[in-house]
Amino acid sequence: MGPWRCLLLLALLPAALRAQQQQFMEYMERRLALLELGLRHTGTLSVPWPPQERISQWHDQSSRYSTELRDFKNQVLGMLETAEKEREALRAEVESAAVRVDRLEREVDYLETQNPAPPCVEVDETLMEKQVATAKQRKNEKYTKLTDCSDTIASVRAMKILKRFGSTSGLWSKDAAGTSEKIYVFDGTANDTVYVFPRMREFTLFSATRKAARIKLPYPWVGTGHLIYDGHLYYIRQQGPFQVIKFNLANKTVVDSSVFPAEEQIPVFGLSSFTYIEVAADEEGLWAIYATKENEKNICLAKLDPASLDIEQMWDTPCPRENAEGAFVVCGTLHVVYNTRLPSRSRVQCVFDVSGTLATEDASLVYFPKRYGSHSSMKYNPRERQIYAWDDGYQIIYRMEMKKKLEV
Repeated sequence: MGPWRCLLLLALLPAALRAQQQQFMEYMERRLALLELGLRHTGTLSVPWPPQERISQWHDQSSRYSTELRDFKNQVLGMLETAEKEREALRAEVESAAVRVDRLEREVDYLETQNPAPPCVEVDETLMEKQVATAKQRKNEKYTKLTDCSDTIASVRAMKILKRFGSTSGLWSKDAAGTSEKIYVFDGTANDTVYVFPRMREFTLFSATRKAARIKLPYPWVGTGHLIYDGHLYYIRQQGPFQVIKFNLANKTVVDSSVFPAEEQIPVFGLSSFTYIEVAADEEGLWAIYATKENEKNICLAKLDPASLDIEQMWDTPCPRENAEGAFVVCGTLHVVYNTRLPSRSRVQCVFDVSGTLATEDASLVYFPKRYGSHSSMKYNPRERQIYAWDDGYQIIYRMEMKKKLEV
């Protein structure tokens, strides 16, 4: 390389270095501009800064983020340590609960050995045939009254709406024969749990079930035809053939059961398809209201023995199933309540007196006040002379005005 070429290279070298330096500065300007744009988006920068201040701000931001990340990591580690301690405490509680459950199971096993076993609820074909034959022999015979009760309903004297509780369909009542003030609630049309409130006050004031005891039945129930009578629950078993179960409320055991001796049963009320047997109580004792395929159009009535659940006598009534909403018995007279498909005013439109004293055409036409929908259950309490009704989720008490049958 000649001397003149070296001189030329030396002259051009500063210009090249200056060009590279200019390109580097432009690159840094672009990078800082992008950083500035990002800071503006996050709201941490409102006015542009000189390049040296931008680099300082970037350094400060990086240091702050590193500090926050370290603090977050320490916080997470602390939370994990706390969670681990809580997990150990929960595991200890679960182990303690398992020990208590095991002890409780042993105590329950011991109590079961001390109490009599529930009676067999299998169908006894011979006994059922005997009951059917006996009942048919006495079917539609003249009824021998047990009491001197000769009253019938004249009108609804008063109506009291207690509250709204549970499902649209259900049942609530007191013991129809005893003196207990407990309120028994069957929520829905199929379940295995009964709520028990100690008094009317607790049932009225509290909307939740926290004030109620719970009775879990050995077999689930179906419909709303159950009855509390003299310390026992008479209810309809859900599965298998229709059985009336007699359940002792004091010691929580099944005392007796009976397959209802009626073949091919159908819903007893045309407007309440979930109820096949309605167990009722009056001044005369225990009754069963039902319907069969044999007599599909009309409702049937049977007198039950509360002790053995045997059917003492059966009747075919003239009361039609169609548009029937519910029924109850007062002084040996069946009162059937009717409504319409589009719920209107419920009314007692058919009566059947087993003693033959009162005919339907001689009875008063009893109307119930218009309320919300239709009754899913109506339980007459002979001790209080009032009806506990469940109307579209509302619990209602009807106080009845009575008259003598001969005066109607």
